[in-house]
Amino acid sequence: MEILKWKKLSSKYLVKEKWATLRVDTCELQNGSIKDDYYVLEYPNWVNAIALTEENKIIMVRQYRHAADIVSLEVPGGVIDGNELPEDAIKRELLEETGYSFKSAELIATLYPNPATANNVTYTFLLKGGTKTHDQHLDEHEILNVEKYTVAEVKQLLANNKIDQALHCAALFYGLMQLEKA
Repeated sequence: MEILKWKKLSSKYLVKEKWATLRVDTCELQNGSIKDDYYVLEYPNWVNAIALTEENKIIMVRQYRHAADIVSLEVPGGVIDGNELPEDAIKRELLEETGYSFKSAELIATLYPNPATANNVTYTFLLKGGTKTHDQHLDEHEILNVEKYTVAEVKQLLANNKIDQALHCAALFYGLMQLEKA
């Protein structure tokens, strides 16, 4: 059987804020049934990076994540601002969060964080040749440490379940696969 997209019959916004929007849709499924309470979270699109220094160390950041109440080891990244191109966004985020600039940037994965309930996309980039060119320029509520790891250390962190953010584990999977090709 061919799986068809649902037909959206109506949409109503329940919450509309800068960082998250919640709407409820009424949809008709391909079998004719009506789903009248499908909740969708609208988020801005995101970027994240597997960022290698000139010494082939992977740059990671450690920061507190309030919703999960954890201190999380993650890959650098963040929100795409307005009409910003994903490649420009990841370069800006890396410069702000880490102070590093890179010789190259390659899109290696486009992922949907949770396509069942959210509409945003995360673009994952592999950046190489990073050098420290600036001081960090963090947002007002951003407190993070920059850490560098060898490829072997990152693989061990993954094996030991020490990277909590699922999208960042996926990014590392794609990045490590790409690095093994080289």
